Amino acid sequence: MQTNAKSNLISRFFPFLKWWHEVTPDTLKADLIAGLTGAVIVLPQGVAFAMIAGLPPIYGLYTAMVTPIVAALFGSSKHLVSGPTTPISLVIFASVGQLAEPGSAQFIEYALAVTLLAGAFQLILGIARMGTLINFVSNVVVVGFTAGAAVLIMFSQLKHLLGLYIKSGKSLMLSLELIAENIEKSNMYALVLGTGTLLTAILLKKFLPKVPNLLVALVLSTIGAYFMGGQSSGLRLVGDVPTAIPSFHMPHFEQESLASMLQTALAIAILGLMSAMAIARSIAQKSGQEINSNQEFIGQGLSNIVGGFFSCYVGAGSFTRSGVNYDAGAKTPLAAIFASLILLVILLFIAPLIAYLPIAGMAGVIMLVGYNLIDFQFMKTVRIASKRQMTVLLATLLATLFLELEYAVFFGVITSLVFYLQQTSMPNVATMAPDPDHPTRQFTYLIRKDLKECPQLKIARIDGSIFFGSVGHISTEINKLSEQVGPHCNSLLIQANGVNFIDVAGCEWVLQEAKKWKEKGGGLYFTGLKRIAQDSLNRGGFKEQIGEDHFFFSKKDAITAIYKQMDKDICSACQDLVFNECEEWKN
Repeated sequence: MQTNAKSNLISRFFPFLKWWHEVTPDTLKADLIAGLTGAVIVLPQGVAFAMIAGLPPIYGLYTAMVTPIVAALFGSSKHLVSGPTTPISLVIFASVGQLAEPGSAQFIEYALAVTLLAGAFQLILGIARMGTLINFVSNVVVVGFTAGAAVLIMFSQLKHLLGLYIKSGKSLMLSLELIAENIEKSNMYALVLGTGTLLTAILLKKFLPKVPNLLVALVLSTIGAYFMGGQSSGLRLVGDVPTAIPSFHMPHFEQESLASMLQTALAIAILGLMSAMAIARSIAQKSGQEINSNQEFIGQGLSNIVGGFFSCYVGAGSFTRSGVNYDAGAKTPLAAIFASLILLVILLFIAPLIAYLPIAGMAGVIMLVGYNLIDFQFMKTVRIASKRQMTVLLATLLATLFLELEYAVFFGVITSLVFYLQQTSMPNVATMAPDPDHPTRQFTYLIRKDLKECPQLKIARIDGSIFFGSVGHISTEINKLSEQVGPHCNSLLIQANGVNFIDVAGCEWVLQEAKKWKEKGGGLYFTGLKRIAQDSLNRGGFKEQIGEDHFFFSKKDAITAIYKQMDKDICSACQDLVFNECEEWKN
């Protein structure tokens, strides 16, 4: 027992030991191929995402190198690949951009500080075992925020596509106004180059899907910029790139900006965790792997804490790279580690060439990346399946477009929780009756079929737990049923298969309701109530006060027992014969 406990403790602190024994020559080969594919894909993405974040391109590549290694070693998913992502890059640009000019040395310091703080929040949530909280936030929040961020990203690149030397506005509308005011200053070389890069990437994806379209499009864009005259034609280039190897750097904090950074860091931490868990679970459904949400929180947190000290900005799970990693045949998290190491090797040779990338060409690639972030199919499915979920999605999308981005994240989460609480606090309470046309005389909703009811017994079904948040609604609905009963009805049978738990407030209501029906000369009865849902009733002595004989395992046992207590004079005058017992007694 001590050996197993020690082993579990070690694997908790070093989760990579759980899958390390699975590594074989065959898995190494598969992971190496997947890693090479991932490195080729993340190269242009890292550059593009850093520019979206308002950072020099090399910082996106640092994030693509350091963050995936730590997240792979300390997370729980075998296929999740972390690193720079578009939505988080946009939040960094929008929020940190209010504290310093994007691209400046101070902006970079703030971005690294936010990364460290976001990682700390994520790590604390993981250690506190708060991973289950993410289950209460609908995936539509992520989809809505990502769609809104995609729109912002595409519009944010318009000035680069037009070759305009203007600052970005503090909102979408202000940015568009600035572009409209300066449209006559557009550079046609930039427009042609950016549009050409965009079309090239689209056509390559359509006709040569196996070719790394973004990378090839950027290479062709660089060649095109050279033949157009480069900077002499007014084309802006990325410029000199620092060393390709990330070095240790202590993020700098300033007291006056700490409050703003904490707020931004918390929003980014939540957004990153939501994205990571959504991706990890999506791939786990295909791979059959079990995901530990708390461990994933810890892995994401540690990756950003370490990244903050090595010139990385906030990383998170990537939809694109994780999907490609799985499709490429990755077997273990080593695939993500290989991708990072291969990227480092590539950069040692080509880092100087990144300086010649044209900003207009990058804008074309980024606009395509933004468009691909919008999950139109999922949005269509949500629109058809659930009006509530569609409302959350649209609310999050609009908040992303018109509010500050960190507030948009909180707005989406709160809206999702409000709808969830509203739904759980208003469980369906339906009137039931036996269906004589069904072989087992199944209880059926009266709203679906017009059935006869017993004049002495009302039957209701509660499809939800009885707790402090739902007691008011359930009580109101039961009172409505009580008002509808005839003069001889003195008992209520609750079909409670859908009740998962009853808290103290629920127990108090059940007891008061039981006393009310007892005063009428009958009683309150339950059928199908789970044993675990009866825990509070038992421990608090409520079940004893109501009566053990008022709780039944099956509806047949319940009807048989309740029927014996009915007024047979009333039964004699009744011609409805609602229950089998009625026919037996008549005969």
